[in-house]
Amino acid sequence: MSADRPVSYPDVAGTLRQRTREAVADAELVGNLRASADAWAAGRTRMEEQHAFAAMRERARQIRTDAVGRLPELLRRLESEVRAAGGHVYFAADGAAACAYVVEVALARGARLVAKSKSMATEEIKLNEALEEAGLRVVETDLGEWILQLAGQHPSHIIAPAVHLNRGQVADLFAAESGRPVPREREALVAHARGRLREVFASADIGVSGVNLAVAETGTLCVVENEGNCRLVTALPPVHVAVMGMERIVAGWDEAAHLLEVLPMAAIGDDAATYVNLITGPRRAGEQDGPEELHLVILDGGRSALRGTEFEEVLNCIRCGACLYSCPVWRSVGGQAYASPYSGPIGAVLTPLLEGPTSPSAELPFLSSLCGSCDDACPVGIPLHDLLVRARARVRPPQRRRERAAFRVWSHLWRGRVGYWASRVAARVGLRLLGRRGWVHRLPGPGAAWTSQRDLPSRWPPT
Repeated sequence: MSADRPVSYPDVAGTLRQRTREAVADAELVGNLRASADAWAAGRTRMEEQHAFAAMRERARQIRTDAVGRLPELLRRLESEVRAAGGHVYFAADGAAACAYVVEVALARGARLVAKSKSMATEEIKLNEALEEAGLRVVETDLGEWILQLAGQHPSHIIAPAVHLNRGQVADLFAAESGRPVPREREALVAHARGRLREVFASADIGVSGVNLAVAETGTLCVVENEGNCRLVTALPPVHVAVMGMERIVAGWDEAAHLLEVLPMAAIGDDAATYVNLITGPRRAGEQDGPEELHLVILDGGRSALRGTEFEEVLNCIRCGACLYSCPVWRSVGGQAYASPYSGPIGAVLTPLLEGPTSPSAELPFLSSLCGSCDDACPVGIPLHDLLVRARARVRPPQRRRERAAFRVWSHLWRGRVGYWASRVAARVGLRLLGRRGWVHRLPGPGAAWTSQRDLPSRWPPT
């Protein structure tokens, strides 16, 4: 297998505006995204019809809010239970510390090959790059992540990382990697990937995974998947390293069971995930499966600083990706445009909070229509619409002279009753003159850019 191709991804080129323009102009990309979003919407509707989803959503919100509120206590309990089960626990203040610990573990064991299952936390801290710089070979084993590894791209969705690519594009990547033609049928693509990755599972020195949930009362790590690769990554190599965002924890099994039920409903529109792996410590005497060593890396990376702030509820996220599929902006540009492991509405809020208000990601909250669909989609009731507005308030983007002048005029007019009503009448008349069949498709002047991607009703309610 020619897996010498590095996992490390090139820097995402261009500004946010440039990336979004390129994405919107890519008809194939937009078609792929919208087809996936439509399939998700159908599944979500089916789940809402078959289950008391509103009540389940409220309980899930309460569970996550309670866990975040009790985070220090639950983390202490988790650490104690993991150690009692024979595992190792390391608290990493930031991504650099987390990467350094994992590299140290790998080098101490003389490892050469690392098999990884899908993990957003490791994407966040750029663990793959750190391992490669230390001389290790890293292979992603999730089908979507492996596809992106071959393409040299970042994930575009939390659950379905290669959702922006279609079968033809994937077949071309597989053919380039293997040096032979690969059929474009779904079953053939999966069979090809399975054959290429089997030797990785069998020969990996270290397996690296993420953690969907940790259960504090037993020290159990819950990892949800639909392919079975994570089960091999966490059980076959002699060392298993699990990287977990510190907020991904619940007190006990009642809470864990509920969230593990809600997660696949929100993520894939199904009653249950194909595999739910429950890992409590390394392999014990007499057991045939499991690693000899288990290392749990608990990542802060700016999360603890969000507790007690107006953004605390963003820590409730269970990484289902529902807000992405529901978002009209994400459906038009995809996750690559965000230049972050976390895209869509949750990424637009979370990434600037973790990276800081002066980072390039500070402009991500403006990559939103503020339609509120993400609020409705979130299975744990995070008020993403409100958080996006608050995140925007933290950043004052540079305005051009014309924009500043326009806002001054608008502010002056709307300070008094006469100016307010006069501007409303002028706007109403202007829109009706420009409108065709109740809609304005092209505004003049500065408004042309706004209507290049959307229509404006010329009267209310729209006809």
